[in-house]
Amino acid sequence: MLCIAFWWVCGCCGALRPRYKRLVDNIFPEDPEDGLVKANMEKLTFYALSAPEKLDRIGAYLSERLSRDVARHRYGYVCIAMEALDQLLMACHCQSINLFVESFLKMVRKLLESDKPNLQILGTNSFVKFANIEEDTPSYHRSYDFFVSRFSEMCHSSYEDPDIRTKIRMAGIKGLQGVVRKTVNDELQANIWDPQHMDKIVPSLLFNLQSGEGVESRSPSEKEKESPVELTERCFRELLGRAAYGNIKNAVTPVLMHLDNHSLWEGKTFAVRCFKIIMYSIQSQHSHLVIQQLLGHLDANSKSSATVRAGIVEVLLEAAAIAASGSVGPTVLEVFNTLLRQLRLSVDFELTGSYDPGSSMGTKIIKTHGERQLQEAVIRTIGSFANTLPTYQRSEVMLFIMGKIPVPGVHPALSSSCSGPEGTRMIQIMLLKSLVQVTAGFQTTNMLTALPSSFLEPLLSFSLTEDPEVRLLVIHILLSLIDRHDNRPKFSAISIISDISVLKLKVDKCSRQDNLFMKKHGQQLYRHIYLGCKEQSSGRQHYENLYNLLALLSMELANEEVVVDLIRLALALQDLALSTEESMPVFNRCAIHALAGAYLNLICQLTTVPAFCQHIHEVIEVRQKEAPFLLPEDIFIEGPKLPPSLEKVEGEVLFLQSKITEVLGGSGYNIDRLATPYIPQYTDEDRLSKRKSIGDNISLPPEDESRNSPEKEERTPAEEITFETLKNAIVDSVGMEEQERERRRQVVEKFQKAPFEEIAAHCGARATLLQSKLNQIFEITIRPPPSPSGTISSGYGQTQSRSVPVYEMKFPDLCVY
Repeated sequence: MLCIAFWWVCGCCGALRPRYKRLVDNIFPEDPEDGLVKANMEKLTFYALSAPEKLDRIGAYLSERLSRDVARHRYGYVCIAMEALDQLLMACHCQSINLFVESFLKMVRKLLESDKPNLQILGTNSFVKFANIEEDTPSYHRSYDFFVSRFSEMCHSSYEDPDIRTKIRMAGIKGLQGVVRKTVNDELQANIWDPQHMDKIVPSLLFNLQSGEGVESRSPSEKEKESPVELTERCFRELLGRAAYGNIKNAVTPVLMHLDNHSLWEGKTFAVRCFKIIMYSIQSQHSHLVIQQLLGHLDANSKSSATVRAGIVEVLLEAAAIAASGSVGPTVLEVFNTLLRQLRLSVDFELTGSYDPGSSMGTKIIKTHGERQLQEAVIRTIGSFANTLPTYQRSEVMLFIMGKIPVPGVHPALSSSCSGPEGTRMIQIMLLKSLVQVTAGFQTTNMLTALPSSFLEPLLSFSLTEDPEVRLLVIHILLSLIDRHDNRPKFSAISIISDISVLKLKVDKCSRQDNLFMKKHGQQLYRHIYLGCKEQSSGRQHYENLYNLLALLSMELANEEVVVDLIRLALALQDLALSTEESMPVFNRCAIHALAGAYLNLICQLTTVPAFCQHIHEVIEVRQKEAPFLLPEDIFIEGPKLPPSLEKVEGEVLFLQSKITEVLGGSGYNIDRLATPYIPQYTDEDRLSKRKSIGDNISLPPEDESRNSPEKEERTPAEEITFETLKNAIVDSVGMEEQERERRRQVVEKFQKAPFEEIAAHCGARATLLQSKLNQIFEITIRPPPSPSGTISSGYGQTQSRSVPVYEMKFPDLCVY
């Protein structure tokens, strides 16, 4: 009877239990291995949809059962409970789901806190399913701080079994991905981009990204599955792709800190990979924000080792190349200013041997090799940034860098304060190398904008220094700017080319802007080519590049006047090599002869004057037989055979100015200009016996003087200015003003009161006088055309040209067709 009573009490209590509890209990089978009872699960789902107000109670009861099963280690029932929760989440999207979610997250948290890997993975999988659900109503009271911390901890799992460790780490990565997806678009949630969250998420991803580096040997079955590295990269890209303008900094800062803390700048490979992922993942219009952070980080590490700074610069180099498709932003000059500042600091560190010049001893050992590598990396990065800029911005950068080059005596504030003259020289070289990178591939149609006076004049001043490396860099910069049709590689070496048509040169007609440029700056360029050849420290590379410069001027900027000037310059170089007043080595004299011969061989074929070409080829043939050391093929080689002296260089081995003037004059070239030897205009700067630095005295020739009278040797002595001179000038100016005022009054009065006939006669007389003057000018300047029939004698026994009409001229048979 007692047993029957107990059964009746239990049965009545079971029947009185709430329906949702009975439906929940029914989904659990007696044997957990049988799995979830699907029929009963369908009943539970239907009940939850029919009575959504009961959903929170269902969740609470499932949570209670799961907690009890976890405590009793009945993991089969734990899996069934989580499966039921997942199905209810997928099916129910009513407004009251928020309370159910709280129970769900409580159960997931319970699983994640367990020390069993399987339960951790189970809870993570459920959370990921939940993260993919788009809820109808947001929730502001929900917190995901625990999940960020726990998933980040799982990403760093050090479980003994490598397979299980990999599974735990992948679960952590998936969990972080789920947190980001769930919170990034929910405005009521705590901001996932806050540093407290990013400082956990980003390093966890980078840790797994780095851990998988170099792990390439996987079995075919493993390759079919997604590896932790692939999953991490995909998650990292998704995180960065969701970052808005104001969140980029919070996402990138932990990357910089992680690379700092784990000394990952030195290797450069991983750092470059990270920032490639960043640059390709973020929106292109935000690229400049990443570059700004890198520049700031570079400044913050100014006193770090050279390898660290070089690593940051290499990352900047790669980032700049990717940012070209987007925007470098408004920080163009800031980029170059930071890089140039690092270049200057590196030179100081290299020469002083200390990161703190004020201290008596360096805090770290500075390796010269590392600083040199850093300097090269900075220069490459400057070039990479410049290649991303439009033409007008690149011109501004060129002027900006030119203004940064230290010139002692002119810009003392820009000179290196700690490293002295040697530091100034090194900085000059480094900045000129940077200009070489910036100007590489520079294309412009207007040379006046590409080479303005504010850039060209200081640049040419550097070509007058005693340092051969500085002069060579200046020529490289000029070549890059002038070569607009990629003709430079065709003149890589000086040689006598018998037929230049094989070079397939690209020559366009000289534009009006090019003519203006040469009128303004041509004499300066000729002068510096002449002085560059004259320098005793000039070597083979200098002469080869000066030949390239002459050749490019002939093809890019040459009109008839420029061609004449270039031929005069080549003949002046020949005279320079023959001059006994110049104390130049034999090699330099032979090199100048070879350069002049190679250039005249080129220009004669460009002018296509047969007689000119014949004279040049005759001289070259004589040199090949009697004086091969005057040709480029024998002088610009390793170990050239030089004569003891050049005293016997004369006669047929030289190009004759009179002969060239004669043959070109017959083709319409300016005979007077051809017959005038070229003499460069010297300045006080050139008269310095030793130019240790260009800054000692910079004095370029006046523009009008260099353009209009390049052959003028002597200047008129300056008039001595005294007090009496100034007093007389003031008195004279007052008198002149009174006379001019009186003259104007008389003219006005005459035209107001004089009769019309008198005014007409006065104007007619002036017009007649003007016409007579014009006729005199035309008679002087306009010559009659050359007459094939010879000359005729005047009555005074002198010969004068006889102008014959074209139809009466007798042409040779070869000219008639």
